[in-house]
Amino acid sequence: MPVKMELKSRTNGVNKMKWFLIGAYAACIPLANWMIANIGSCVPNGPCVIDIAPGYSAPSGVLIIGISLVLRDAVQMVFGWKWGLGSILIGALVSYALAPPYIVIASVAAFVLSELIDFLVYTPLARKRLVAALILSGIVGAVVDSAIFLNIAFGSLNFIEGQIIGKIYGVIAASVAILIIRKVYFSRSGVV
Repeated sequence: MPVKMELKSRTNGVNKMKWFLIGAYAACIPLANWMIANIGSCVPNGPCVIDIAPGYSAPSGVLIIGISLVLRDAVQMVFGWKWGLGSILIGALVSYALAPPYIVIASVAAFVLSELIDFLVYTPLARKRLVAALILSGIVGAVVDSAIFLNIAFGSLNFIEGQIIGKIYGVIAASVAILIIRKVYFSRSGVV
């Protein structure tokens, strides 16, 4: 009897983690899109921008997109590649449904393409070098997302350096958090 209860408890914990990660991932897209329209210094007929580093600024949702690239990796790391790809579909639908009309095409296109490329970089690396997989796939995804989004949404790559720098900040912060959560959560639950 105690073994069954322990397994049920472990399964419930894994299911809660799955839906938390997918929910957090899907929430990144509308949060980033909202920030682009509301947070920072707003450029006429363009995004609201924030300073990212000395001499560099970017649309304000940039840090959140960096985090989303790593959250998708976390979904795949914990629940497998099918859930990783499924979460891209969920994120694309959320992006389509909630993005402001003036950036909906840019948001969905940048999201889907950058996340698929992130998936292609992360998957072969994750088996042997998890930290490298998280960081490299996030950087590649950040570059792709930045170029596609800025070009489609605003017809310009004016903020690309700031976009990439900001997303890399998000990738690094989220990678550290995922590694800590993985160590603490999974060492207690015995899942990984």
